Amino acid sequence: MTEACNKADSRPIQRETTMSDNRQWAREAIRIIEADFQRSADTHLIPLPLPGFAGIELYFKDESSHPTGSLKHRLARSLFLYALCNGWLKPGAPVIEASSGSTAISEAYFARMLGLPFVAVMPATTSREKIAQIAFYGGQSHLVDDPTQIYAESERLAREHDGHFIDQFTYAERATDWRANNNIAESIFQQMRFERHPEPSWLISSPGTGGTTATLGRYVRYRQHCTRVLCADAERSVFFDYYQSGDASLRLPHGSRIEGIGRPRVEASFLPKVIDAMVKVPDALSLAAMHYLAERLGRHVGGSSGTNLIGALMAAQQMKAAGESGSIVAILCDGGERYADTYYDQAWLKAQGYELSGLMAAVAASAERGEPLPASVLRANI
Repeated sequence: MTEACNKADSRPIQRETTMSDNRQWAREAIRIIEADFQRSADTHLIPLPLPGFAGIELYFKDESSHPTGSLKHRLARSLFLYALCNGWLKPGAPVIEASSGSTAISEAYFARMLGLPFVAVMPATTSREKIAQIAFYGGQSHLVDDPTQIYAESERLAREHDGHFIDQFTYAERATDWRANNNIAESIFQQMRFERHPEPSWLISSPGTGGTTATLGRYVRYRQHCTRVLCADAERSVFFDYYQSGDASLRLPHGSRIEGIGRPRVEASFLPKVIDAMVKVPDALSLAAMHYLAERLGRHVGGSSGTNLIGALMAAQQMKAAGESGSIVAILCDGGERYADTYYDQAWLKAQGYELSGLMAAVAASAERGEPLPASVLRANI
């Protein structure tokens, strides 16, 4: 390798370049992304005592502390690096993504960093706060009424504008280096080293693309841990039914009401064979658990974190019944600031038909007294 290739180019990325310069542009783009990573500290691991489960310790991996505020920051960085190394991105050419919001926010951040136009194709029901965040990072939001059409619309926009559809739902599981390189699984195990039970009995994650559960499942197998992975699915999602039936043709006519998780179709990045158990959580119970968790932490969290709390309580109940002690780590996917006008708005909840007080009491009874969650509203394979 020549000295010129080794030396970092301090010039800004140019929007206009010839084909012969594309590799040099990509090299500088990768350096910029890696430099941003080096400036970012790891996310926190927060203990949440469960008085109802003696000998079982619960932790939340707080992904809301990333620069763009969610777990999807890791995915967006991996997707951009993957696309750059595959030669799919070009100077000045737009990047298109199908998203329910959080991934698009993070991708808009990286697109702006590289001087690339960014368009997020999202359901029209996406929260205004997420749309505003995409705009803050210089991205555009292209809203569609039918959530099942975000894929086709993204492909159309990419074709018409000579851009690249980055396609998180296909590439999430392969863009992330699941063996190491500070992926979320490696980070969790590093942070657990000095805890009473350093090897978690369970890791809990809800599926959006399926990429995080794929990374967790692959990593624990590669490192030969005994840790099990539980995937907590949303109510309006096909992943749980696919896990049970193996039918990849499953479809739903609507999108998930828990933003960021649950899909109307089986996505390529969802790998059921690296998951040890699944639960399907009703939306009302996810939101009740979200409010309970927000009270315990003293700050708002997103709806998918409530889904993961239910998964963690199900795992704790299984451990308690088996007479086991140990630790559980669940993912806190994002903060609640993006849901001020929805999940944290009492008028909105009432308009949607959600009555959460009784379910919040059930979540509290489970966490604090070890009582079973209402089995009549849960589906589980654990």
